[in-house]
Amino acid sequence: MLSEQERREIEAHARHYPNNRAVCIEALKVVQQHRGWVSDDGIADVAEALQITPAELEGVATFYNMIFRKPVGKHVILLCDSVSCWVMGYERLRQHLTNRLGIGLGQTTADGRFTLLPNVCLAACDHAPVMMVDDAHYQDLDPARIDEILASYQQEEKQEEKEPTDGNTADP
Repeated sequence: MLSEQERREIEAHARHYPNNRAVCIEALKVVQQHRGWVSDDGIADVAEALQITPAELEGVATFYNMIFRKPVGKHVILLCDSVSCWVMGYERLRQHLTNRLGIGLGQTTADGRFTLLPNVCLAACDHAPVMMVDDAHYQDLDPARIDEILASYQQEEKQEEKEPTDGNTADP
């Protein structure tokens, strides 16, 4: 069942589209944002809300590679494997990432922090090789830069762990 928040967000997106089929990608993205990925139950929930069949929605979800149909890590790394990135060092970066993270393509680290996925193109061929982590785009990569990027995400998580959870950030 969709949460009230998910339902409100989907309805807000639907106002900008001519019909329910047109809003299905946005609706799937809403569910993924709240749940981390789109399960079979998530497909059924969205299909019911949009009054389309789960099979129709499944077709969209499996075609669109940014909808995750399996659980993923807290951060999703998309490594571009286009021709430009291959020429500019994709293989060396893929090897570096898999060694550094201890996982292969399509896998998630044991701590659930990172999932590493190949991606056909990230639209920055003039700055190859490139990757994305979540919504952040990184260009002109080399192994040292990748290490800096991964360290920044690990540092960010450590910082989040230190922050008070009661919402009160003022000093006493």
